[in-house]
Parts: sequence; C-alpha cells; structure tokens
Amino acid sequence: MDPLDVMMEKDNVIPYFLPIFNAEKQIVVGYEVVARLNASDGVKRIGWFFGDKTIPSEYRNELDDHLQRLALEHFAAASFKGAMYFNYDARQLIKDSGESFLQRINPYIEDQTIQYNQIILGLDEKDVHSYYAEIKHVLTYLQSLGIRIGIDNVGQSSSQIDQIAMLHPNVIRVNVSFLNQDSLPHLYGDVHQSLTMLSRKIGATLLFDGISTFNQLNYAWRNGARYYQGPYLLAASKEFVLEDSCRERMQKDFQHFITYERKKMQAQLELSNELVHSLRATLKHTKTTGTLDELILTVAKDLSEYVFRIYICNEEGLQQSSNVEKDQEGVWQLKKEGLYKNWSWRPYFLENIVRMNVEKKGILSDLYTDIERDEQIRTFAYPISESLYMFMDIPYEYLFEQNDLI
Repeated sequence: MDPLDVMMEKDNVIPYFLPIFNAEKQIVVGYEVVARLNASDGVKRIGWFFGDKTIPSEYRNELDDHLQRLALEHFAAASFKGAMYFNYDARQLIKDSGESFLQRINPYIEDQTIQYNQIILGLDEKDVHSYYAEIKHVLTYLQSLGIRIGIDNVGQSSSQIDQIAMLHPNVIRVNVSFLNQDSLPHLYGDVHQSLTMLSRKIGATLLFDGISTFNQLNYAWRNGARYYQGPYLLAASKEFVLEDSCRERMQKDFQHFITYERKKMQAQLELSNELVHSLRATLKHTKTTGTLDELILTVAKDLSEYVFRIYICNEEGLQQSSNVEKDQEGVWQLKKEGLYKNWSWRPYFLENIVRMNVEKKGILSDLYTDIERDEQIRTFAYPISESLYMFMDIPYEYLFEQNDLI
C-alpha cells in the first residue's frame, strides 16, 4: 500500500489495543496502541508506515497525532487505570522537547482521567543511540513528570548497554520474533541474560513482545520477563478485554515451565552427586605423595565417561596443574601450557571459590560455550583441599545424552 493512500484514508485509521500481561497475577496491566486501517477489503496493519524513514516525517507525525488522540479518548472514556504504551518518534521528541505530546495529554491530566505515570513512551533503540546526546535531557524531564520511558527492540543488534543504563529507562522491551521456528539461539540468550541483570540493577521492567509460540513464552519467562505481549496470549483488538482473559492459559504454561525447571535442577543435583561420589572414591585410593598432574590423570581415567578436561587451581585462580584433555581417540594427554594460567577473571570464579570454602561442596556451572571447542559445556568445580580446587569440564555430547541437562 502506498503511503499517500494511507494519508488519504486518515479518517479510517483507528487505534487497536495490544494487551500487556504481567507475570505476578497473569492479568492485563496495560495496552500498547497500534495502528489499523479500516479498508474496504478488511482491517490492515500499518505499523510499517511509522517505521519507514523514507516517508516524510510530517506525514508520520500527522498520522501519529491522529492515532494518539483517538487512543487517549478511548482510555479516558473507559476510565482505564493501567499502562498506556505509545510508540514515539525520537526525532519528534527532540524537535519540540516533547511539548506536542504533553499538550495532547494535558487536558486529561488536568481533569484527572489519566495520570502521567500511566503513560509509557516507547522509543526505538537504534534511534536512542543515534540521538543519545540530544534526547537524554528530554527523557529526564519527561520522567520527572512521572511519564515512563520504554526502549524498544533491545538486543536485536549490538546493544550499547552502557547508554541504556545511563538513560535509566523504566521499561526494556525485547522482541522474540527473531526466534525462528521455535529455536532458541544461545547467542541471543547471552545478550538477554545481560539485559536481565541490567534491568535489575537500574530498576527497569523487562517486557518481551512478539510472543507467538509456547517456546517463545518459555524463553521470555526464563529470561526474567515481568511483562508479556503477543498473539500467543492475545492479539490486538479495537476494544479492551477482561483483565483475567489469559490467566488460565498463562498459569498452565507457567506451571509447565516450573515443572521442567525443577526436573533440570534435580538432574543437575544428581549429576553433581555422582561426580562427588566418584571423585571421592578416586581420591581415597590415590597416593598423596604424587604430583598434581599425576592426580588429575588418575581422576581423568576414573571419570572418563563424564569429562573431557581436568585441571587444578588455587584460591586466587592460578592454575597449579597442567590440563589433562581427552583427544578424539579417547586418550588422555597432559598439556603443560595450562600451568600457571590465571582464571580469576572468569565470571563467578571468585564467588564460586568462596562458596566452596563456606559450603564445603562442589558447584556445577550453567551451560556456557567453551572457547577451544566452540560447543556448550558445563564445568564441575570441587575443593580437594583448603586451597586447591579441581575443575572438570563436561562435554555437550554427555549432557545431551542425559535427561534435562541441556
């Protein structure tokens, strides 16, 4: 459809309302305003119109004004008390410091049918980074009034997390439609785990949108989403829905997620116990007068079904042994180049050392990608003395063959 055709049909452009659900009570806590065109051949989505920067900004702003005015009238008439999510052009926000939007909402603020803190202005991440210097003061001003700021499409490109942190958005919004055919790329998983940590530190809420499948909902849940959107839950409509209209489905799905995670935790605990039992048996019958390299060779042979690499570090992260690694033929070989490497820079290394000292037990890591093998593995760390710790790397092949370890 041609942009001019859309403008000619401006009076037929109406707001639809896409529900936003929360994790705590599984109820509707707000709506995102999206554009629809009532055409002769049916209702059409025209979100593309606002994202196409080749269309003159005057056209996009005029249609946006029209859409926002109708949406605000709808919110006010319904005495809606939840969140109102408006997608907004960052350049327009900079151009007039948000005054045009403030003038539009002021009548509703004055008669108290709408509150500032109900409004969320969503800005595209790329635009925020492009106009960071110009926009940060505008956002600070709007937030001082109580208006909340959302940053959309975070994590789909090389996110500049430091800039996001400095802006202190209220909502960080992640679209999961990139998860093609229900696959869950670990590349994105690492990015979104970073966003989860960032949101906790700055007090932002994670909103995952574009959820169209069960697996995408699971992905959002596992990555700390508080808010959820998408056709798997409910599609946008021109009227509001009952706040608990999706509670039953969400509760059922969440229970499934919880059951699955419990099984994973049980499997990890069982693996840890197996490794501890085997390792203790080996250490009990190993001569204490031998070298650390001799020790890890002995352990490697006894635990060969579980691991492909073993080494020993001290409490400061300095490697005290060589690496013993299994080659493609299953033969264990010592690699001296690992001796005296320092691993204290690795995430959670020192924290895990302290935990092992206090708890007197081993720790099984999360899944992560081994640099040398370029495959996902887990590492089991175990204290073998007051100052020495054995690290055993478990290959993906073994984890895949076991239930609930991937």
